[in-house]
Amino acid sequence: MSRLKGLIPLPRATLAERKAMGKALRERVPRRELGSWTVDRRRPHLIAQVRAGAQAHRADLPPIRWRRMLASPFEFYRGAASLMASDLGPVPTCGLQVQVCGDAHLLNFAAHQDAEGRLVFDLNDFDETCRGAFEWDLKRLAASIVVAGRSVGQKDRACAESVRWMVRAYREGLDLFAEMRVLELARFEITLPASDKPLAPIFQSAARNTPRQLLKKATRPDAEGLACFLNQPPLLVPLKPTEARVVLGALKDYRAGWGFGRRRELNAYAPWDCARKVTGTGRVGMDNFLVLLYGNGAGDPLFLQFKEQGASCWSPYLKNSRSYVKDYPHQGRRAAEGQFETQTVADPFLGWTKMAGKDFLVRQWSDHEDSVDVSMTVGDTLRDYAALCGQVLAKAHARTGDAAMLAGYCGGGDRLDNSMARFALAYADQTEVDHGRMCRAFKQGQFK
Repeated sequence: MSRLKGLIPLPRATLAERKAMGKALRERVPRRELGSWTVDRRRPHLIAQVRAGAQAHRADLPPIRWRRMLASPFEFYRGAASLMASDLGPVPTCGLQVQVCGDAHLLNFAAHQDAEGRLVFDLNDFDETCRGAFEWDLKRLAASIVVAGRSVGQKDRACAESVRWMVRAYREGLDLFAEMRVLELARFEITLPASDKPLAPIFQSAARNTPRQLLKKATRPDAEGLACFLNQPPLLVPLKPTEARVVLGALKDYRAGWGFGRRRELNAYAPWDCARKVTGTGRVGMDNFLVLLYGNGAGDPLFLQFKEQGASCWSPYLKNSRSYVKDYPHQGRRAAEGQFETQTVADPFLGWTKMAGKDFLVRQWSDHEDSVDVSMTVGDTLRDYAALCGQVLAKAHARTGDAAMLAGYCGGGDRLDNSMARFALAYADQTEVDHGRMCRAFKQGQFK
């Protein structure tokens, strides 16, 4: 008998016991119920909700968001995470909590380089991350597969099959991760199999996404032999000296929060130029700054992104929503810690800071908007890419939840697969209806 008995918690239940506990949660929410969604063609507050999602500090930015959302149902879906949160948040869940991405659509997965230069595939966006129901991520990903598939001409039958492949990969991933030792799971990386030709273009695009490539894309040579940001208003605008001083003050505070070893690396880089950048769709209107730094000469650039963070769109629906402010006093820290917990290989420059009373996430700027394009998801690529995303999501949930209980709830058959396919088709219909209503409202002048 251990001399520490009574001083520390006993080891958790066995794998079989935890799977049984997860299976028992089907009594609370049967898996078939996860497929339920009824299209509402008359949402009374739809336009107000879409408008409220644009937390803008500048009047010229919301129209950019509207134009992007109007472009297609998929772009609408990308910008409507808060709308989906209001749809799913009140729906009963089985009770299994994980660190959710919060916006796990197809384009929020991307390839990154690990310390040895290998491309690993993982979740990429954590603006909406929080502790929440695993079903939220799974449904967000499932519906995005159908909306994206339809946008490139895939038939519903093929889209539904891609959703089933994703959910099967998710279930099989949970089974695998439930058996792993803790440190084995912590180090587990998902890479592209050499034989997977349909996904090769996506990884090749990510491999080209380097600081030197970003120099070519976002800067021009300056008189000092280095580079400065292009002036492409309103999407990319160099900061005036008074504005840059505020950003550099936040950079100083960000540096101060690092441990000595990491601070030494960052201190080897000196800031050279700053700009304001519009990125994505969902958070267009919130402050987003880029800082170009140089280390060992002109061939050693580093881009840091300072991205303003508001509350997660899921916050009103959390199990303990009243304690949200206490649990997440700094929204940049919430996003950074969610990324640290979820990713196997996190950005070494990931951190947080404050600027003018607002919370910011700090990370390396990597323009993943060009890494994956919906147009790439044609034919078998959608199916294979969906399965890869399902495995990544399983890893994220296994790292931050109880993989065995999740596996027990999800089961070994195809019931969950079919339920999620039904939900995804129905919610894709809802997205198309909502997008159509937004287009009509825009023509009527309701978005100005």
